[in-house]
Amino acid sequence: MESLGLIYFHLVTAVLSFLLGTYLFARRKGSPLHKRLGKIYMLLMIATAISTLFIPAQVGPQVFYHFGYIHILSIVTLYTVPESLMAIRRGNVKKHQQGMVILYVLALLVAGALAFTPGRLLHTWVFA
Repeated sequence: MESLGLIYFHLVTAVLSFLLGTYLFARRKGSPLHKRLGKIYMLLMIATAISTLFIPAQVGPQVFYHFGYIHILSIVTLYTVPESLMAIRRGNVKKHQQGMVILYVLALLVAGALAFTPGRLLHTWVFA
C-alpha cells in the first residue's frame, strides 16, 4: 500500500481546497482578499492534483503503471488552474469564472464524491 503520509497530505490539501473554494465562491469577487486567497486556493489545488499522481488507483482498471480513471481529474486540474490564472491576468473574467467552476465541480465535488465509493480508502475509513 502507498505511503499513508502521501494520502494524508492529499486529504489535507483537498479538504483545505474545498473549504477555501467554497468560501471564495460565496464571497465578493475581485477584492484584494479574493486575489490573495485565490492564489492559495490554486496552489492547494495544484498540490492536491500532483499528489494524486503518486497514489495508485484502487478501484477499476489501471493503465500506464498505476493510473485509473479518477486520475483524469488530476490532469483537468493541472490544465485548468494555469489556464484560469492566465485568463484573469488577461482580463478574461468569463473564462476565469468558467475554469473555476469546472475546477470546483470536477476536481472537488465529483472527485470528493468518488472518494467515498466502495473500495476506496475514505469509504473504508468512514463507513467500515
